[in-house]
Amino acid sequence: MDELQRICISLFGCMAVLLSAVNAFSPNVDSEFTFLLPAARTECFYQTAIHNGSIEIEYQVIAGAGMDVDFSVISPQGIHLISEFRRSDGVHMVEPTEAGDYQICFDNTFSRFSEKMVFFEVIMDNQANDVGVDDEWAGLGEPESLLEYKLEDIRETMDSVHRRLERSRQMQTVLRAFEARDRNLLEDNLWRVSFWSCVNLLVMLSVALTQVYTVRRLFDDKRRVCS
Repeated sequence: MDELQRICISLFGCMAVLLSAVNAFSPNVDSEFTFLLPAARTECFYQTAIHNGSIEIEYQVIAGAGMDVDFSVISPQGIHLISEFRRSDGVHMVEPTEAGDYQICFDNTFSRFSEKMVFFEVIMDNQANDVGVDDEWAGLGEPESLLEYKLEDIRETMDSVHRRLERSRQMQTVLRAFEARDRNLLEDNLWRVSFWSCVNLLVMLSVALTQVYTVRRLFDDKRRVCS
């Protein structure tokens, strides 16, 4: 019975991951994603965009030897808009966008043994949606006053609060990625320091024992007195 429950939980977990992956890159939705890029592999993601919008892409390598990947963005027409090589992070803006699927690729083929953990965020800004929201606000009516506030003032205030909250969320996500990257760097550096400290200690002990042995050999009189 316990085995059956574990299998059911695993299936539900897989379904949740698939649904989140599908929703993460749906059009008109900001998304962030962290994935493991194997050695000698290339991973590409697709983001749907509308005409005359904008896409902001920010990425960071948060774990892996070298902390670097190759990055590229390809337009729906197959044109390489952005290409970077052996970079650990970057921020890029594509505007105005074409209608179609943009290809976001991370390349680790130059590394034969080391896998990389990559975090990236896609921020969508669609002017058509903003216009639709404005039309909805405009169609609510034309009251002279609403609790001594104009409808336009309320809309501007709510839009400002929404933008600031969204920007705060994005900054917190980026700071978490920076924290994970710094932690991995510290752990990697700690391992290196510990390893080379042990090597230096072994070398010092070997040198000390060699010196003691050499000095004792110098004072060791091997001559024998014949009777």
